[in-house]
Amino acid sequence: MTTSIPQSPTDDDNKSFDLNLQHGHKDLVQAIAFNAYGDRCATGSVDGKIRVFNRHKDATWRLCDSWSAHGGEVLELQWLPSTIYPNLIASLGIEGWFRLWAENPSAAPGRRFCAARSVNGRPAFDTRSARSPYRSFSMKHNEETRQTYLALLATDGRLTVYENDQPENLAEYTSIDEFTICPKPSRGEEVSFKVRFDPNPEPCYTALRAGVPSDALGLVVAGMNSVKVYRSREIASASFGANTLQKEFYLAVEITGHRGLVRDVAWAPGNIRGYDMIATACQDGYARVFRIDTPYSDNDGRSWAASHLLKPDGRAQQHREASPTTTTSAKEDKESNTPGSSSNPNNNHYNNNGGNNNNGNGSSSNVPHHHHQPSSTLSASLAKSSNVGERQWTGQPGQIPHVAQEVSRLDSHRTPVWRVGFDDDGQILGSTGDDGRLLCYRQMPDGLWAKSSELVMMKTRMATP
Repeated sequence: MTTSIPQSPTDDDNKSFDLNLQHGHKDLVQAIAFNAYGDRCATGSVDGKIRVFNRHKDATWRLCDSWSAHGGEVLELQWLPSTIYPNLIASLGIEGWFRLWAENPSAAPGRRFCAARSVNGRPAFDTRSARSPYRSFSMKHNEETRQTYLALLATDGRLTVYENDQPENLAEYTSIDEFTICPKPSRGEEVSFKVRFDPNPEPCYTALRAGVPSDALGLVVAGMNSVKVYRSREIASASFGANTLQKEFYLAVEITGHRGLVRDVAWAPGNIRGYDMIATACQDGYARVFRIDTPYSDNDGRSWAASHLLKPDGRAQQHREASPTTTTSAKEDKESNTPGSSSNPNNNHYNNNGGNNNNGNGSSSNVPHHHHQPSSTLSASLAKSSNVGERQWTGQPGQIPHVAQEVSRLDSHRTPVWRVGFDDDGQILGSTGDDGRLLCYRQMPDGLWAKSSELVMMKTRMATP
């Protein structure tokens, strides 16, 4: 009887394994981001340094550049789309500085992003708040209009949105809206803030059917223990004596039910399903998944034609005027956690086509409809100046109510959840918590999300032979 001795890994295997794990930072890695193609990775450490790695054809990751980006901990990183030249990395530090780093492709490895900086050593663009430090940011680029949007959320609950219509000019960011998402936390209170743009190129088709413009922006914001979804509408504003259209955000729906600080939020790509999916990570030990619907009426004079969806005519001003519906809370037992169940009898339920279920009298919706006239420049300016504080639902023209429903409440971690994120198709949800595990969930045919896989990092000590 012969026994086979397992062969030890070759030197090439060890080399490849080490290159994938040894990031080279002197301290803990706090932030990580991949580009759109998945072949470039940026890591941010507590020591304030950012390192960029490139994936080569032999499946190894090699260091491209490393530089000191912030004076303290790097909180967040994000790659901008590769269609923007040069390649850009956005970063946010614990000191409150938001910075944009541009790559110089002609520079030698190790000097790609450092060489792109100006002579005085500053990044391509940076900004900070004079009142309270920024704690979260999100960026979105419109491929058709070539406009780039930047959202910055500060510790006092103030959200500022910037716009850049010339990607070649990295320093020209103009503030288009600013408002408060929650009351300012008390001194010494633990804070938690997150902001994320809708990653989809345009709203889902049911939102377009309800009257949301095709170029409208979507934002999901977590402030302390509250989560809110904002949409943008166009208002008239006076600039140098001429009337221009400007984007203004309104509260579309508030998501309730969290019993602790909300540590992270994620907006799922792939809204071709006809509705939006939003996931939250909460300190109470739950990762929650919410479905966002936009109810519409079949009697509003609109159709599914592209002329009505993409280029709304005058009938698009016939918007609904109602308070945005809050979240449908899921019960603890699994039977009441189905997408169609609700513990709130006043909530609306929707069919597969996205419309409201008819009642016994055949009425399609309990949301009243009103005919609005386009707001004038003066009234729009006064309305915007009065909403510098916390933005509330007002039912003005262009505001479309949304409905949030809790689909699943996942407690697989049994510990506080810190991060959630969807894959590029919105089919897989990942979450991490204090237990050190990465859990992946998939949506089942009944609409619920269930655990599909688990990844655990374990430290082992090899015994000497």
